[in-house]
Amino acid sequence: MVLKHFRYLLLAAIFVASMPLSAQETYQEVKPGDENLVYQGQDFYPVRNYVEKPKGKRPKNVILMIGDGMGVDHVFAGITANGGKLFLDNFRHVGFSKTQSADKYITDSAAGGTALSTGVRTYNGAIAVDTQRKPLKTILESAVDKKLATGLVSTSAITHATPASFIAHQGSRSSYEAIAADFLKTDIDVFIGGGYKHFTDRQDGKDLTDELKEKGYQVLQDIGAIAQVKSGKLAGLTASEHNGRANERGDLLPVATETAITILNNNKKGFFLMVEGSMIDWGGHDNNTPYVVGEMLDFDRAIGKALDFASRDRETLVIVTADHETGGMSITDGNMYTGMVKGGFTSEDHTAVMVPVFAFGPGAAEFTGIMDNTDIHRKMSKLLLGK
Repeated sequence: MVLKHFRYLLLAAIFVASMPLSAQETYQEVKPGDENLVYQGQDFYPVRNYVEKPKGKRPKNVILMIGDGMGVDHVFAGITANGGKLFLDNFRHVGFSKTQSADKYITDSAAGGTALSTGVRTYNGAIAVDTQRKPLKTILESAVDKKLATGLVSTSAITHATPASFIAHQGSRSSYEAIAADFLKTDIDVFIGGGYKHFTDRQDGKDLTDELKEKGYQVLQDIGAIAQVKSGKLAGLTASEHNGRANERGDLLPVATETAITILNNNKKGFFLMVEGSMIDWGGHDNNTPYVVGEMLDFDRAIGKALDFASRDRETLVIVTADHETGGMSITDGNMYTGMVKGGFTSEDHTAVMVPVFAFGPGAAEFTGIMDNTDIHRKMSKLLLGK
């Protein structure tokens, strides 16, 4: 009897093992093994301290920075890896955001981004549409209506879920070509990220970069050339699809962030800018501590660019948060002197835990305590747009 029961268990195990894995997007490549759990440490970069002295209670500009998949352990992994200090240490107003979507306890980036961009929770996979697939107005679109300058920066394709949720309206996050076409329906001033092929290698045969040029955009692919642009409209499409990892793309994100701020600051009425560190999430999906740490440090350097401007300008609110946590990451060992970090993971996907919210500048005190992700949109809109 015992032998028969064991035989059934063995057959069941073989059956489960033979089932095909659910399809993942191309950037998710899980590589199990201890070699992916330890970041050995590298040279530390210097971190400046910035004084927070806002001119008034309301900001003229808002820079929203989204570390996709960034939980508190991702942040502390970065702190450890840089010898105990990040640019994030400058933030004195800190809270937490609950990230659930309308249809799932665990959100995806599309619904998470839509909650931040529109103040409405929707179903997983939705790009700035509600549960009935009706378009929702984004804070970027509302800023355009107020004649403010607007911009998007991402290390992923600019058509990927998070940046797309600020500018496009599609029922599915995978509708990349339709999302690219939605960029032509707005008056966004600057966007920098990957996704060139979604504008050019299309099923409808159109080359949307020609239409962008007709609308006055400088369409550039090289980050060196992009960094030289100081004014006007800019479409920086820096990769066919996604940019490489931090150790491959260099300082693209900090440079793109600084470039976007320089261009947008030409508008005397103010601006709204969203910057995404996309691949913190991808390192979490891969259960890869060095990947997470590299992306976290790169994102922090971009935060440094925003803080440098905000501390001098004194009319800019900088908000740093995440759409969700990825990987169920925990730190199991580390060394502040060498920068070594050892991570552990409980998931190869997103988790439901609250994510941190950091704020600096006029209105920063609004972003403390525990809040819904939709509250971040509501507070930003009230402070920047008066509604």
